[in-house]
Formats: sequence, C-alpha cells, structure tokens
Amino acid sequence: MALVAIPAILAAQVASTLSLNDALARAIESNRTLLAARTARAIDVAGLQVAGQRPNPEVSFENSRDPPHWAFIGTVPLELSGKRQRRIDVANATLAVTEAETARITADVRADVRRAYYQVVGAVRRVAITQELEAIQSRARDAAQDRFQTGAAPRLEALQASLGLAQAQNDVAAARGELSAARADLNALLAYPLDASPTLADPLDAGQLPTADAATQQVLAGNAELTVLQKRIDEERARVALAKALRRPDPTVTGGLTYDAPGEFQFGWRVGAAVALPIFTTGRPEIAVAEATLAKAVAARDARVAQITGAVSAALARATAARQTVERYQNDILPASLQVEQMAEESYRSGQTGLPAYLQTLQAARDIRQRALQAGLDYQLALADLERAMGTPLK
Repeated sequence: MALVAIPAILAAQVASTLSLNDALARAIESNRTLLAARTARAIDVAGLQVAGQRPNPEVSFENSRDPPHWAFIGTVPLELSGKRQRRIDVANATLAVTEAETARITADVRADVRRAYYQVVGAVRRVAITQELEAIQSRARDAAQDRFQTGAAPRLEALQASLGLAQAQNDVAAARGELSAARADLNALLAYPLDASPTLADPLDAGQLPTADAATQQVLAGNAELTVLQKRIDEERARVALAKALRRPDPTVTGGLTYDAPGEFQFGWRVGAAVALPIFTTGRPEIAVAEATLAKAVAARDARVAQITGAVSAALARATAARQTVERYQNDILPASLQVEQMAEESYRSGQTGLPAYLQTLQAARDIRQRALQAGLDYQLALADLERAMGTPLK
C-alpha cells in the first residue's frame, strides 16, 4: 500500500515556482512515458541471464530383456567456439540498444516539456496582454462616455467604445481558456495534478542559441537517435559473431554404467561421443542474413546523419531569425507602440482626434502586442524544434 501511495504523494508536491530546468528535472523523474520506457530494461537484464545459461546434462535409464539388463547413462553437451560468450555479447548489445532508446525518448520528452512550458508562459502573457487591452478599452469607453455626456461627441462614439470593450472582455475569456488548456498539457507531462498552476519563472526571451559548428559537434557526439542506430550496429555485429560461432557443431559426450549381464559381468561401462555433421544445415545462410542486416543498419545510420545535420541547420536558422524578431520587438517596436497609445489617448481626450482614429490606434497596438508575444513564443518553439532535431539537451 505504501508503494501505491508514493506516486500520489509525489504528484501532490507541486512547486509554487517552476523554472524550465526544474520542469525538465521533474519530467525525467516522473514522466509516465519515461517510466514506461525504463521498464523495458528489466526485460533485457533477464535476457542477459538467459544468454548466460549453459546446456543441461541429460540422464537416462534403460532396462532390457537382453544383457546387460540395466543401464544408467549420462549425456553432457559441450558448447564450444565461445557460443555462450557470443550470446552474452548479443544480450549486452540489446540492453545497450534499449538504454539508448530510453535516452532518445528522454530527449523527445525534454523537447515536449520545453514546448509545453513556453506554451504556458505565452498563455500567461497573452492573458496579461488581453487584460491590459481591456483596461485600455475601458478607459476609451469612459472617455467616450464623458464626451458624450458633455455633448462633445455623439452617442455613436460611446456605443462603439462599449463594443470595443465587450470584444476585449471576450478576448480575456478566450485567453484564460487557452491558459487552462496549456497548463493541463504541461501538468500531464510533469505528472502533476491537471489543475496545478505553479508560477513559471523563465521568460519568453530566455535561452541562448549555439553556433552552427557547436550544434553540429554536439549532434555528432550525443544525438540520441544516432546513438540508438550505433547501438543497433553493435548489436548486429554481435549477431554476426554469434552466427559464425553457431556454424561449428557442438559434440556430445556420453558415459554410462551397465549392470547385470549374467555370464559376462556384473558391472560394466560404456563411453561415447557424437557430433552433428554440417552437411545439409551449414549455417552460411544465417551468417548472410546477419551480415546483410548489419549492412542495412550501417546504411540507415549514415542516412540519418545527413538528414539530422540538415534538420539541425534548418532549425538553427529558424531559431536565429526568431531571436532577431524578438529583439526587434523588445528594443524598437513595443516601446514606440506604447508611446503611440499614450499620445492617441491624450489626443482623443483633448478632442484633437475622433474616436475612429483612437480605436484604430488601439487595434494597431493590440496587433503589435500579440505579434510580439507570438514572436517570443515562436522563438521558444524554434528552440524546442532545435533541441528535438539535435537529439541532445541545449547547452
């Protein structure tokens, strides 16, 4: 019962503040997909024990009418040519493949967590932006209402401003719904309760890009998928060695004790040996199959090296462009947009401009903020795509 309660206790321990590194560590520890993948290791460990077994001796008993009437015979197969070690090598290679596959799944989960984390960060920021825009629309409605009451503006402007506020309120409700959905996706990856809502500490502009050379070196050294393919090559090489060892037949040694041969002897013995002649089943086809499978595995890895290198280069180019867009919004576009908003509100309140121009300015400001938010989210999603393509954690 205590073991059953542990996952529930862990799931209930939700940090109040969660950084990306904390989220990644939590996923590696508790993600259910990873936990399921790790169970495969026990199968291969058991397979290693199976591979290390030796052939069992046989004991037989005979009773016949002819002398000697009794015989007790033991047969011992002798496994030669290192067959047992070759089986162990194959089992170890299979275990290494499973561990590499688990590492590949871990890399995918990391990329999924990064993507889900910043989806939540973006959703939180979208709620904040829509609330800011709601406040601006509320001020515009109040200003239009004041001007209408003083006779400085027609009732149409007050109605238009009220409609803009209603739309802004709808946008807030929709953004909150997207936030709830994004949190549920992240919580599922982290094995948290689906309604958990920790504060996410990392902003949308966090994260550094590696250089092209560093990314290429990191891919060739630690890409999880390439590691899996290399371990499969090692496994197939071990299978080739096993197939070659199995070509050599194993002898069988037999020894027996005979008893009760009247007129000849009371106790006797017999010794024999047998070996299968590789005439019809030579083992060459099995070696050919193993070597062809090895060649296929080598070709598959070479092909994936080229594909992954191209995918990493493309993902890095997209992330670099996204980073430049984020910096342009932060340094130039957003500050200018905020200044335009303030000037437009002051101009409308003073009666220098009409409501249509003011609402057009607010709409433009809304679009700029949403685009800035999307630029930051696109940057983080590009980093997630880059990490997935690299198959190794971003440094």
